[in-house]
Amino acid sequence: MSQAKSTLEQWRILQAVVDYGGYAQAAQQLNKSQSSLNHAVAKLQRQLDIQLLEVRGRKAYLTEQGEVMLRRSRHLTQSVDELEQLASNLGQGWEPSLTIAKEIIYPTETLVNALKAFIPFSRGTRVSVVDSVISGTHDLINQQSVNIAICATPPKSHLAQPLCEAEFELVCHPMHPLAHLQTIDDEKQLAQYLQIVIKDTGINANQDTGWLKSEQRITVSNFHEAKVLIARQIGFCWIPNFLVEKEIESGELHRLKLHGSHKRRITLNLIVPNRDRQGPASKLLESLILSQHNIATLK
Repeated sequence: MSQAKSTLEQWRILQAVVDYGGYAQAAQQLNKSQSSLNHAVAKLQRQLDIQLLEVRGRKAYLTEQGEVMLRRSRHLTQSVDELEQLASNLGQGWEPSLTIAKEIIYPTETLVNALKAFIPFSRGTRVSVVDSVISGTHDLINQQSVNIAICATPPKSHLAQPLCEAEFELVCHPMHPLAHLQTIDDEKQLAQYLQIVIKDTGINANQDTGWLKSEQRITVSNFHEAKVLIARQIGFCWIPNFLVEKEIESGELHRLKLHGSHKRRITLNLIVPNRDRQGPASKLLESLILSQHNIATLK
């Protein structure tokens, strides 16, 4: 078996130099001397007989060959990190903590029922629930920073188990001008009024939730804030049925009838970002969430 010329430490240093924008910044982040980082990268280039970085001014830039090697190195270091994490899980057994990412359109009560069933068997596992919207959920899945995620359209390359459909109602205050229309036949009628939308929680978010053709909008963080605005006769909004059903029945909110599309439905899915890292606590909680939707888990 041939011996590797490079080490994981060298590749991690190269990644840090690129990610943090130079040797000085990387040295500060890694708590190492700048000279040690310079030496490590220079040695890596000699060992491989290839130029990975070139310094112009005070900043280091990747060469074309360096871009290819860096990209491949990230797969390598990530695989090692995952392998070490898997060993840790196997050694420790039960996870001390779990994090769930939940789209805000998923019924909280359903998740609470699963958590209630989980608690007697949790062995002290701490559970954190993160509310997220659209690409924010995708970010958490792709970064593998959560154990379980419940989202609408799943990110590419991730298997998803459909759970349920979220049904939305188009609502406004009973005294809002739109409430006086028996049926809204043309979307242009909606576009004349202020719309309340929910902000995407993604790092590079470029979209919000819902129909977005109104010129006037107020963007809020969640549907509870949207309901407060509607109660003050401000705007209209698409809101999950389970959050407005009682108010519609009592007359506090008015359901708008949009010709051809007075309701919206979105399928919600359960995703485990990394099955290799999934421990027994996560598997149990996953099965309890699935059972809330009468879905059996494979043994």
